[in-house]
Order: sequence, then C-alpha cells, then structure tokens
Amino acid sequence: MLDGQIAFAAGKASRHGEILNDLPDRFSDIVIFVGVAHSGLMNPLIGYWAAIFAVLTSYVGLFGQALGVQRQFGGIMSKPWRMVALHIGAWLTLFLAPQSSATFTVFDWICLVVIAGCVETIVVRLKRIIVALQDKR
Repeated sequence: MLDGQIAFAAGKASRHGEILNDLPDRFSDIVIFVGVAHSGLMNPLIGYWAAIFAVLTSYVGLFGQALGVQRQFGGIMSKPWRMVALHIGAWLTLFLAPQSSATFTVFDWICLVVIAGCVETIVVRLKRIIVALQDKR
C-alpha cells in the first residue's frame, strides 16, 4: 500500500503500477481467508464467503475508476481493516480456551463480521460511485 501511495504522490503512478499494486492484494485476500477456512478453527464455508466478499469489495472500489470516476476506498471493511479483524481473531483464538459447546468459533464470528462489514462497504462505495456519475453528467 505504501509504495503505491508514494508513487501516486510523486506523480510516478502508472496503469502498470496499478496492476502490480492491486492484483497481489486480491490473491492475498483469497489465500488468507481460504487459509483460515482450512485451519480447522472455523466452518470453512464462512471463510469462503469472507474471501468472496473481500474480493467483491475491492472490485466495487475499482468499478468507479473503470466507469471514469474516482476509485472508491470508503466503508468500514477496506483491506487494512479486514486484516485487523483477522489479526484480532488470531489473538483471541490464541488466548481463549475453545468452547466445545459453542456453535461458532472466534474465527467464525470474525469472518461474519468481515462479511457484514464488506456488505456495508460495498453499499457505501456503490452510493458514492452513483453520486460521482450523476455529478459527472
């Protein structure tokens, strides 16, 4: 993220750089959430849905740029906050004793929060894109 911001601020950003900046982030979203899904510490289906919504959230942010308006970064569940949520979940899993009678694990709850946050972020970004397109006309 930092290298892309520096390139943008220095006026050195390019289309090629956008691909190199964004594509690995999409792969990392999938690898990280699917990895957590297969960790045995959660229901894999919830992890898969979190991966799908993470990629969809990023795609919606790029959607505005593809339509000729500014790329959208708003909402509560952007890439850094998804990683913060997983980080918190990892620490909670480490320190909390597993509950054998619990229906959902810590990672199940964290991924459900990520999914809900991604839905909110998608809505916020789509609303901003629609407003920007209307203003552009």
